[in-house]
Amino acid sequence: MFQTFCKFILKLSGWKISGLLPTDHQFIVIIGPHTSNWDFIVGVLTRGALGAKVNFLGKHQLFIPPWGWFFKAIGGTPVDRSKTNNLVDGVVQLYQSNPNFSLALAPEGTRSPVKRWKTGFYHIASKAGVPIITIGLNFDTKTVIIPEGWLTTDDMQQDMNKIIGFYRSIKGRHPKVIPDFTP
Repeated sequence: MFQTFCKFILKLSGWKISGLLPTDHQFIVIIGPHTSNWDFIVGVLTRGALGAKVNFLGKHQLFIPPWGWFFKAIGGTPVDRSKTNNLVDGVVQLYQSNPNFSLALAPEGTRSPVKRWKTGFYHIASKAGVPIITIGLNFDTKTVIIPEGWLTTDDMQQDMNKIIGFYRSIKGRHPKVIPDFTP
């Protein structure tokens, strides 16, 4: 029923989905460009429309009353970004302990313009041996673009340039510059 509801809301609002998420293995989704609170809403509706169980990490302030229970119920885990807490290794352990675990992140880490993307998603994918699925929320065409996933290589610079190239072709709700990758 929830899947039908999500499909209906996406269709009603003019959004379409191009592509599918894998159904037979673990993966990490990165969604971008992250420019608006609408990104989260479109992402949750897309996840529901596809019938996928994908967890997410969010800033800990989202998980306080009165809405904290809601974000946890839909697969969220709070993260205190002001602390260094070896998050990469913690998430890798989740992949190792749960064969059905998948995670979605925004590599920019914020809706504001940034000079450098966070690379935790890349290190998680590499250490856990899971594919990266890049998802673009193109507000210009109201299309959620889901290309086929791929595994990291030994060349992080090349991999990140591929990712950044994909997102430079996507128009966010509030367009912003996607920075070059700097290790």
